[in-house]
Amino acid sequence: MAACWAGSAQAFDLTTQGLVATGYATSMVTSAPFDRKLLLAARDDAASFIASDGQLRGAQLESALVYLRRAQPKLHASDLELAQAILVQ
Repeated sequence: MAACWAGSAQAFDLTTQGLVATGYATSMVTSAPFDRKLLLAARDDAASFIASDGQLRGAQLESALVYLRRAQPKLHASDLELAQAILVQ
């Protein structure tokens, strides 16, 4: 039973960690003075990227990711986290 609980706790920790990281990326993208037109143009690509589990990478999403990483060099978020943040714009 303890092994089951430990596995559940670890899965919860990983899920929680992912949610916190995504929330952080979203707050950084929504609060910073980014080019909203660029991010809005990347929403469809971001949705495709998320739905395909990272397999479809459109040009507008790539452009937005490069822009975000240059504008916020201290932002350590995965492409998936940034795509999720773009999608909620």
